[in-house]
Amino acid sequence: AAAPPPAVPDAGDPPARLLSGGGELRTLAGEMLTFPLIHPDILRVLGRAGHGSQILIADGNYPFRTTLGPNAELVSLNLSPGIVSATDVLAALVSAVPIEAAAVMAYATEGPYGMAGDPPIWDEFRDILAAGGFSEPMERIERFAFYDAGRGRDVALAIATAEQRIYGNVLLTIGVITPE
Repeated sequence: AAAPPPAVPDAGDPPARLLSGGGELRTLAGEMLTFPLIHPDILRVLGRAGHGSQILIADGNYPFRTTLGPNAELVSLNLSPGIVSATDVLAALVSAVPIEAAAVMAYATEGPYGMAGDPPIWDEFRDILAAGGFSEPMERIERFAFYDAGRGRDVALAIATAEQRIYGNVLLTIGVITPE
C-alpha cells in the first residue's frame, strides 16, 4: 500500500507551520529567531562561528584599516556619531550567542585620554553581559595588546560602531550552547 500523501498546510494554517521531513506539520515556535538581532551579515557570520570564535565590537576611534584580523569580517554600523552605539550592538549579540569571555581595552591613566577609574561605558557593558548570563569579570588588555588580540585568527566578526565614548571596545569569546 502506498503511503498517504504528506499533509499540506492550507490557507487557514498559521504561517509558522511547515512540513517536517516525515510529512507531518510542525510549528516553528522556539525554532526561529526570537531575539532582537536581525542584521543579515552578522547572523551569517555568527552562523559559521563556533565555540572559541571571537567578536570584536569597537568604538568610532578604532583603527580597523590596520588592525583587522585575517579571518574577520568587518560589518560597519557607524552611520553617524553615536548611531549605532557599542552598547546597542552588545545587547543584540548577547541575546543571540552565549558569551564565554569578555575583554576590554585597558584605559590610559596618564596623558590626554587618561582616566582615574573605569570608563563609564564599562558599567553598561557589565550590565548587558550580566543580563545575557555572563557573570565573569571583563579582562583588561593593554591598548596595543588589545589591537593584537583584535587582529587574531580567532576573530570571526569585527563590528565598527559609531560609539563616541572612549574605551568603548569589547572583545567577546563565544561560549557553548548546552543541551536543554
